[in-house]
Amino acid sequence: MGSNAVDDLIEASSGVHYSGFHMEQPRTPEIEQSTTSIDDSFHKQPFIIGVAGGAASGKTTVCDLIIEQLRDQRVVLVNQDSFYHTLTPEELTKVHEYNFDHPDAFDTEKLLRVVEELKQGQAVDIPKYDFKSYKNDVFPLRRVNPSDVIILEGILIFHDPRVRDLMNMKIFVDTDADVRLARRIRRDTAEKGRDISMVLDQYSKFVKAAFDDFILPTKKYADVIIPRGGDNHVAIDLIVQHIRTKLGQHDLCKIYPNLYVIQSTFQIRGMHTLIRDGHTTKHDFVFYADRLIRLVVEHGLGHLPFTEKQVLTPTGSVYSGVDFCKRLCGVSVIRSGESMENALRACCKGIKIGKILIHREGDNGQQLIYEKLPLDIAERHVLLLDPILGTGNSAVQAISLLLKKGVPESNILFLNLISAPQGVHVVCKRFPRIKIVTSEIEIGLNDDFRVIPGMGEFGDRYFGTDED
Repeated sequence: MGSNAVDDLIEASSGVHYSGFHMEQPRTPEIEQSTTSIDDSFHKQPFIIGVAGGAASGKTTVCDLIIEQLRDQRVVLVNQDSFYHTLTPEELTKVHEYNFDHPDAFDTEKLLRVVEELKQGQAVDIPKYDFKSYKNDVFPLRRVNPSDVIILEGILIFHDPRVRDLMNMKIFVDTDADVRLARRIRRDTAEKGRDISMVLDQYSKFVKAAFDDFILPTKKYADVIIPRGGDNHVAIDLIVQHIRTKLGQHDLCKIYPNLYVIQSTFQIRGMHTLIRDGHTTKHDFVFYADRLIRLVVEHGLGHLPFTEKQVLTPTGSVYSGVDFCKRLCGVSVIRSGESMENALRACCKGIKIGKILIHREGDNGQQLIYEKLPLDIAERHVLLLDPILGTGNSAVQAISLLLKKGVPESNILFLNLISAPQGVHVVCKRFPRIKIVTSEIEIGLNDDFRVIPGMGEFGDRYFGTDED
């Protein structure tokens, strides 16, 4: 891959990415998938938001504002209104007596199936309910693709505990009853072809009672209550910030608080694309691998202890800052880990770096061959360097050696570029007080215990020993 191609890819990866809610995703050619030993629990789970509140409270406006601010994420809106039951001929003859604000008016089982399929990464077809014929098969089905964020919106979306349990965040839009009634009159006369007397009759018979009996009691389940609905921009901004924070966390980070994945950007994804490409030249592989390694090292150093320090600036002003942790050392797992030494030296001038050589063979074969560590390593914070965390067995061997040398478990930072979920489980369960810092979590391992999708033999590609 030439330099121009590399620059073009980095530039393209920094371009605008549109939400899956606003436009269809382009079809990609089918690629034969490698067999992996990973189970479905490692599938990237979407962030599911529930938005409830009385009819005409401003739920849709809140959803639209959230989607607008998350335009760089794939977001899809699923309305509970789409899951109204089609009325039977008998019910149609007495439609004015039918309570559309009652929990039984909705096909909750179908809603659960749709959300579960979206969670599993499957595209679904959602009906669009016709409020004039009271049927859900009049309009074409709406195809909804798997997304990073799923918003479930509806008056009774919190009513069923099974639906609530699917949600990562629950929002209740709280709007004055008079405002809701005025909005409902405008909406139902304009969009649903009903006259005012019919709207008022339905409100007095069903809507107000249903709100008091079924909707308002679900307010207690909300994580966030938004007064004034879509007019409350401060609340919506705070919600979007929280969503962005959660989206930046891998699912494993929610299980293991000692796992840290650096926040992904299009630049980072572009560099990962390059070093994973089997056709990338050694020169470009080393260049972009070094950039990613530097980011991981800098992020890792941010987890070390510090002391507050005040300095006098050239202007005579006092600046309150922090002083770096002084007692550090690096330990590289030969030989791939040696690729991370330059980045560590560039960040920590004069740092001592020890070496560990572990023989790897298959999944379970590991044997300590060589170690040369600073004599006072037990008194230092240790940055353990290995670009790939696969099965976790070599990492366990290396960490066990450090513990044997007297290093406190909480003083160990394990830095790598990519991590397989299996390795994360092994290391984090065995050593819950160490910290792991990585740039991406992989899909898993194949039958040969190679990381998938991975980047091949890192040491060979970095040091050029894979070339003929």
